[in-house]
Amino acid sequence: MASNTFLVVTKVMVGALTGSISVLSEAAHSGVDLVAAIIAWFSVRMSSKPPDEGHPFGHGKVESVSGTVEAVLIFVVAIMIFRESVKELVHGPAIRSTDIGLLVMGASAVINVIVSRLLYRVAARTDSIALEADAKHLSTDVYTSIGVFVGLLVVKVTGLRVLDPVVAILVGVLIIRTAYGMTARTLTELLDAKLPDQEKRRVELILSEHYKEFVGFHKFRSRKSGSTRHIDLHLVVCRDRSVGSAHELCDHLEADIKSTIPSVSLTIHVEPCRIEADRCEDECPEKRA
Repeated sequence: MASNTFLVVTKVMVGALTGSISVLSEAAHSGVDLVAAIIAWFSVRMSSKPPDEGHPFGHGKVESVSGTVEAVLIFVVAIMIFRESVKELVHGPAIRSTDIGLLVMGASAVINVIVSRLLYRVAARTDSIALEADAKHLSTDVYTSIGVFVGLLVVKVTGLRVLDPVVAILVGVLIIRTAYGMTARTLTELLDAKLPDQEKRRVELILSEHYKEFVGFHKFRSRKSGSTRHIDLHLVVCRDRSVGSAHELCDHLEADIKSTIPSVSLTIHVEPCRIEADRCEDECPEKRA
């Protein structure tokens, strides 16, 4: 939030002094990054709250909602950039100077490289979609700052001022591309899409290591809320197995799965095998032994 505040103020001042629409578009982009950082800060604080009576599954969805809001904000800024850039193309570029713009765009790229890498590391460690979205914002800002820097440099060397709004339009295109990817990711979690296949295979592998202790499993379901993965399945055991023994087996499976998959909430429904359908006499571990 501090870095984006500094960049917004600096870019607005430089954009006003130089008349560069590409610098002002970058100021708008950094403004969205600032709002996104505030939203991410709020959502991370909210999502880290433990489950309560009103939210028994926790508050992880707050991160997905914040990511969607951030993506919408990016789309809005891109539209604003397009509108102002087209005006510049129609009425003629208003850029007056490039030197200070070059300095600010170079500094902006360096600052955002440092902050975005830090955010990516923290997002990977905490599996936070809000921090990942914020890191993507800043990564996009790095590329757009470099693009504006190159555009201003070409304007300075060639005197082709029309390149300033053209570069701004390219910045807008890159911003929309990033927003589209973010929207797809956050909506996937909001709609309770299943976990990636590789994570399901990891659970199946753990279950297969204990295949002698149960008959089979089915109705495997999974989803993600914030950094928490919710998994539930039906475990078929021998019909003569005691409740205590089945409970111990579930505890053991749960411990193994939690040691392999981070932040997982696991629910196992135990049911007895049906001799007619499942050939319990042949499949039951006790019978196999």
